[in-house]
Amino acid sequence: MSLKKINIAVIGATGFVGLDLINLLTKHPKVKILNLCAQKNQGKSIKLFDKRIKKNLPKISKVENIKWNKLDVIFLSLPNGEAQKFIKRNILHKKIIFIDLSGDFRLISPSKYKYWYGRKHQAKNLIRKSIYSISEFVKKDIKKFRIISNPGCYPTSIQLPLIPILKKNLINSKNITIDSKSGYSGAGKNFQNKFKHKHIFESIQAYGIVKHKHMSELDQEFSKHIHKKINYTFNPHLLPTFRGILSSIYIEVKPKVTAEKLTKELKKFYLKNKFIKIKKVNEPIGTSNVINTNNCEISVCKTRDRSQLVIFSALDNLIKGASGQAVQNMNLVQGFKENLGLK
Repeated sequence: MSLKKINIAVIGATGFVGLDLINLLTKHPKVKILNLCAQKNQGKSIKLFDKRIKKNLPKISKVENIKWNKLDVIFLSLPNGEAQKFIKRNILHKKIIFIDLSGDFRLISPSKYKYWYGRKHQAKNLIRKSIYSISEFVKKDIKKFRIISNPGCYPTSIQLPLIPILKKNLINSKNITIDSKSGYSGAGKNFQNKFKHKHIFESIQAYGIVKHKHMSELDQEFSKHIHKKINYTFNPHLLPTFRGILSSIYIEVKPKVTAEKLTKELKKFYLKNKFIKIKKVNEPIGTSNVINTNNCEISVCKTRDRSQLVIFSALDNLIKGASGQAVQNMNLVQGFKENLGLK
């Protein structure tokens, strides 16, 4: 392995995702962190915000302090609407790869972006120059792009189990129910402003029932991979835990399709993928095994009705659902081993 390291900046360093990302990058043998940027707390050590970070790193600074000619990769962990403006201003620095963890480049259609995100896209001409990057689905194409759009955490947990079996036409595509539950870190540092209900740390709360931004990703990616309309319902829930997602996906199988067959197909599809763990049929799973890892566990389970199955999918929303997948995408685009820094 070459001793040369790539130079990294993290913009939005002090959020939940930014801190997890920095923690992972400090353990990556091919990375040197040159800049940690945030709107506030300039001059402070990142260690003040996360005790896991032991390595001495640059102090938090303004974006204006970045030396563009030294950077290879910039990670953007910003509120929706900000990354598109940042990349538009700096895309002419042709050496740099931009890995965006917001929703800014997830949707191909600017009009759909406006509908789902409530604002006009400020970098329409760059959308086609970006790639929506669930790592396991883009290995052949990701190196062609400089703007890498990390997917949402819920859509990652949903697409990983569903897309392989939808491609094989093994299930009814007109009757899928998705029940997803996430730790409150998925809402970001200001989660208490977003969720006004009482007892947020002691209760479970349904939200986003009619219109949730991640539905737009699912609509787009199902259409892209399956080439037909997929009818599903999606209900997210907030759990009184910090991190982790469990998606319960209720499906109707085609004749002669069993839980064993679906499990076999998923194992075959993900045979060479290090982070997707297909469990035994009827194995109950939760988030305990995937917390603080880049893994996604998937289990196909039988129900009382032979034609109905439930697929459970578990991952860490801050890692495989965000920062870990961003590092995985960086590894792919840089030609590193896919699991480098993520073991």
